[in-house]
Amino acid sequence: MTRPSVPAFATVPVTLIAVAVAAVLTALSGRYGYHRDELYFRVAADHLAWGYTDQPPLTPLLAKISMTLFGDTPMGLRVVATLSAACTVVVVALIARELGAERNAQILAAACTALAGFVLGTGHLVSTATFDLLAWMVIAFFALRLLRTDDPRWWIPLGLTTGIALENKYLVVLPLAALLIAVLITGPRSILKTWYLPAGIAVAAVIAAPNVIWQATHDWPQLTVAGGISEDDGTENRIMFVPLQLAQLSPFLVPVWIAGFRRLWRTPALRWSRPVALSYPILCIIVLATGGKSYYALPLLLVLVAAGTQPTLDWLSRGRQAVRRTVFAAAAVLTAVTSAAFTLPVLPESAVNLVLPVNAEQGEQIGWPELTATVTSVWHQLPAEDRDRAVVFAGNYGQAGALAKYGGDLPTVYSGHMSYADWPPPTDAHTGPVVFVTQERVPQYESHFGTCTDAARVDNGQRVDNEERGTHVLLCTGPTKPWSALWPDLRRYY
Repeated sequence: MTRPSVPAFATVPVTLIAVAVAAVLTALSGRYGYHRDELYFRVAADHLAWGYTDQPPLTPLLAKISMTLFGDTPMGLRVVATLSAACTVVVVALIARELGAERNAQILAAACTALAGFVLGTGHLVSTATFDLLAWMVIAFFALRLLRTDDPRWWIPLGLTTGIALENKYLVVLPLAALLIAVLITGPRSILKTWYLPAGIAVAAVIAAPNVIWQATHDWPQLTVAGGISEDDGTENRIMFVPLQLAQLSPFLVPVWIAGFRRLWRTPALRWSRPVALSYPILCIIVLATGGKSYYALPLLLVLVAAGTQPTLDWLSRGRQAVRRTVFAAAAVLTAVTSAAFTLPVLPESAVNLVLPVNAEQGEQIGWPELTATVTSVWHQLPAEDRDRAVVFAGNYGQAGALAKYGGDLPTVYSGHMSYADWPPPTDAHTGPVVFVTQERVPQYESHFGTCTDAARVDNGQRVDNEERGTHVLLCTGPTKPWSALWPDLRRYY
């Protein structure tokens, strides 16, 4: 079947937009401090493995590379996130081109991506979502190229990208499943009738195999983690799904991606792309059914934004152009301002509480040195003769990672949270007191450490009402059993 060719790519302006995004993210990457997940990845980078309790190995590996090349600082760690965001801008423009967007529409697709809150937020921090977003965009590009050209050889790069994505996060199976369902519903089913499809699956399987084997030999801990997320947060995730779909990318981009969906679904010349449009609502149904987080479906909205830039420009060129362009320019400015305020460290720390209801991750970058100083002060309360057999035990990986980074006077910090439980537990010779850091006092959990008393509370100077503000630092008499026997009871998967 003959498919339409694509316009020339707007290489220079799209590249300039990507460079501008990288420059902004770099300039702001040293503000505030590490996010709790980044503190975890720092430690995971020193324990490289084929898998972890809650994730495949790619993000810790990239964190290791970034810190080795650019320094063990927030700015050095975040170089890879910055590069990922810049690449995402370029790939979305390529997607727009694949959908027939002319030069100006490609530039607009890059600009919309550069202003999108979700893109800026994931580009500012190192997280699995950072690289997952880029992987989804590359997969979407190859899928569109496959659909447009009807050339089955594109299954091979699709399989390659999918395999790499699976080494970062298993969520990539969701959009692929949604796309497969959409193709079965709308066609063209001919793209499934080729040996290149199983070949692409084989490529993905080979690349993903090391982590899958690791998970299988460790009793599939990621399934346990996913089950905990769904059980604990599933109801809230479902309630907030639609509002966050509208807000997290940017409310001002909603008309653009709606126009993109309509264009893909209704334009006869783009009939071949209808599965891509249908895959978004299918993915939303899957995420809602499983109780997943709202951002799991956000990457496909960028594909719809790319599709919507051409009709947006067409709308701007029709009657009352001056009014329409003024409205659009105002929307662009508001998008930039709100996206930056809610996702980047542009506000003074004293004002961060204003954005926490929309993006709690802003607050998770503040207060870690204060937490460490509080724990260190409690550690120094221990008699010197007790310290060789004492243990500092953190209730979550953010606390443990912060103490590992900032606690120069502290011994090795332990935690039963996620993969921290594997790095490794204390030896049974540590029979002395336990400095126990916990967000909330839970008598059942404390009972593992004998008698516990509140030695201090964490205060970040009343700046930010984040999860760690008010954290308890307990001084406990010691473990009730040898650590080797106690450790399975201390392990937490969520």
